[in-house]
Amino acid sequence: MSTQGNMGDADLHAIQKLKGAFDSIKQQLNRVIVGQDQVIEELLIGLFAKGHCMLEGVPGLAKTLMISTLARCLSLDFSRIQFTPDLMPADITGTDFIEKNPATGTFELLFRPGPLFSNMVLADEINRTPPRTQAALLEAMQERQVSVGRVRHKLQNPFFVLATQNPIEQEGTYPLPEAQQDRFMFKVYVKYPTFKEEFEIARRTTGVVADEITPVLNGEQIIEIQQLVRKVPVTDHVIHYCLALVRQTRVGEPGVPKFIKDWLSWGAGPRAVQNLVLAGKARALLYGRSHVTTEDIKALAFPVLRHRILCNFTAASEGVSTDTVIKKILEETPDKEGSLTGDDRFKKIFAS
Repeated sequence: MSTQGNMGDADLHAIQKLKGAFDSIKQQLNRVIVGQDQVIEELLIGLFAKGHCMLEGVPGLAKTLMISTLARCLSLDFSRIQFTPDLMPADITGTDFIEKNPATGTFELLFRPGPLFSNMVLADEINRTPPRTQAALLEAMQERQVSVGRVRHKLQNPFFVLATQNPIEQEGTYPLPEAQQDRFMFKVYVKYPTFKEEFEIARRTTGVVADEITPVLNGEQIIEIQQLVRKVPVTDHVIHYCLALVRQTRVGEPGVPKFIKDWLSWGAGPRAVQNLVLAGKARALLYGRSHVTTEDIKALAFPVLRHRILCNFTAASEGVSTDTVIKKILEETPDKEGSLTGDDRFKKIFAS
């Protein structure tokens, strides 16, 4: 049974065009960025699903270059904000100022927009700025507007925030609370390159290499894709599968595996299910399909769930990470409809 979708012939034609655009974007990015194919795919899925992404990786992995190059591929306005301990909300949202009108001689209150007024915003090292400035960014992400005084200013559309975190330096930082991390659709890990990739990076970046980028999509086309994502049908079985994955992370609920009780302090909320479904729809489109499969959900379970579950001291002492927990959940969750709904343990989960 399919729900949440009604696609016509024009939509199916648009899916094939999007598949071609996806391949073109990867080709353009490969002129500048070596490897990181999975990261690029997850960023595009987040953008087309109208979500925001958090990237975590050590310095020097070309996170900023990747994001700015992606903005050029998509013909989007791009701004980078370097978050520091002295950064104030007005520094990113903009501020009111008084200016004399030369024609009338009167003074007027005008608004000067901050760097948030771009299509793609890189919030570099978001955990280095105080909670007040983090909150201003999170309001923009959630409401797609900023409040200055008593006036609300709408942000541009499309609007996409990518926040980076450095996992190796924690002194002098302001870690995002779990409830605020939940506002991000994905938490993406940017890993070290392979030997061949790092060899190519060394060759390219120490010589004269042209990095001309040809735009593939524009803002209007991205908005159309975001609307198309909502039309992609998803079966009840796929939604059940998403619910099974998420509800197994909740400590103390019926049917939850023993390792969850041993390793987690708390689990993911309903926003995780919503993001799994939406991201699954976007991934299906990128692969030229008009329907979502459990394979789409499996591929996206890690970036959707890893920042929404919290490991306890026992897990940390045993070297268990959130990705370890997610992998074990995927292994113990049947992906076939009959096997899932007929399992006694999952009957308890669905009945709770």
